[in-house]
Amino acid sequence: MALRQTMNLSQSLVITPQLQQAIKLLQMSRMELESAVRSELEENPILEEAESALKEEDLQRTKEAANEVEHSETPDQQNIQDPQKQDEFEWESYIEANQKPPQSGMAGSEEIMNYENVITASQTLHDHLYWQVKMNGFSEEEERAADALIGAIDDDGYIKVPLEQIAEEEKVDLALLEDTLTLIHEFDPPGVGARDLQECLLIQAKHMEEDTHDLVTLIKNHVKDLEKKNYEAIAKALNRDVEDIVEICKIIYAMDPKPGRAFVSSDTHYVTPDVYVYKVGDDYVVSLNEDGLPRLKISNFYKNMLKGGKTTGDKTQDYIQEKLRSAVWLIKSIHQRQRTIYKVTESIVKHQREFFEKGSEHLKPMVLRDIANDIGMHESTVSRVTTAKYVHTPQGIYELKYFFNSGISSSDGDSLASESVKIKIKDLVAKEDPKNPLSDQKIVDLLKVEGIQIARRTVAKYRDVLKILPSSQRKKYF
Repeated sequence: MALRQTMNLSQSLVITPQLQQAIKLLQMSRMELESAVRSELEENPILEEAESALKEEDLQRTKEAANEVEHSETPDQQNIQDPQKQDEFEWESYIEANQKPPQSGMAGSEEIMNYENVITASQTLHDHLYWQVKMNGFSEEEERAADALIGAIDDDGYIKVPLEQIAEEEKVDLALLEDTLTLIHEFDPPGVGARDLQECLLIQAKHMEEDTHDLVTLIKNHVKDLEKKNYEAIAKALNRDVEDIVEICKIIYAMDPKPGRAFVSSDTHYVTPDVYVYKVGDDYVVSLNEDGLPRLKISNFYKNMLKGGKTTGDKTQDYIQEKLRSAVWLIKSIHQRQRTIYKVTESIVKHQREFFEKGSEHLKPMVLRDIANDIGMHESTVSRVTTAKYVHTPQGIYELKYFFNSGISSSDGDSLASESVKIKIKDLVAKEDPKNPLSDQKIVDLLKVEGIQIARRTVAKYRDVLKILPSSQRKKYF
């Protein structure tokens, strides 16, 4: 056998722990972020909370501490391409941002209203799924099939109705339903749209990034033994040690058998806006709400310890350097999160100016791609930063995700945002004769008079989202 030496060039994506942290912070709600920062303050002695806005000397101290980590490496280490060299912090941007937080001309001109504990309506599972359909570019046929499937999903996140029955009742091709259901299985929360517990667990296993071969095999072939915790039988069947099977089962027990339940709640939700939008003159300005978010700085004590070489040994110095690097990345990630929220909100204001002027009826169709292209970011980043983030506007408080809508055709050739159509349906029902309520078809006809082309099934779907009963149940006899 001849031996040959070959060289292959390939690209791979490596997600560093620092990048994972930045992504995690980006998708956190305000309350989750505050909790995470508090936890880090308790665990990392390098971090301290500033009583007020960071002073110039604190910022300079943080910058010097980071430089201390860079220059404390030995000459041999400096000759090696260290991945952690990529963790350099953009100190100039950070200092400038802390000296002058993004206020868009608001600082000192008008007092920012700080509404704490503002009530917001919780999002239903169906709302969450419909939104993902709109954001994933489904074809018209796939969207119709998705509407039928989502309508059949119960509060636990399961579809208990046979697909054949759905196909017959909704006049949708069975093969199309099956293909569309496969797409819905990629949605959040993992496991939604399953037809039984086994399928629910398999879907969640496929969402995992690590090797899940044994996990899938166990779920497919040993559910009964799993329910009885008969680990010995499973180990014998898979020719594995019992200890290995126990570890795999721990992963399964950590899965959610009822993924839809996270959206079922009768509790009142309170939110604090992440960002404010105000009108000043003829312009709208964006202002981040920094109240309640701990201001972080680097400990002067540990910085001097590193600088003066006062550590008791290499292990102590390595520990302090590692904690310092972690602190720097946390500060950078929070800064990047706030900056991204600011940029996305600014772009939303630009695209949806009529909403801020006149209200929800004037929302324009808009998808994640519109904002992503405008600010030069990926759609997934926009999706993360608009979920569980709230904006205070002249029209009220809204989740940033609220501004993304699909388009409904109108007779004048323009598109109308689906949210605007929902408001029109709600207004029509509010003004109807209680003894002779409007049927879905009648609503279709009335909207057509206004130049809005919409199918009866879409009216029924929107009515369900708005929690409006069918006409037969709205009728009052006295």
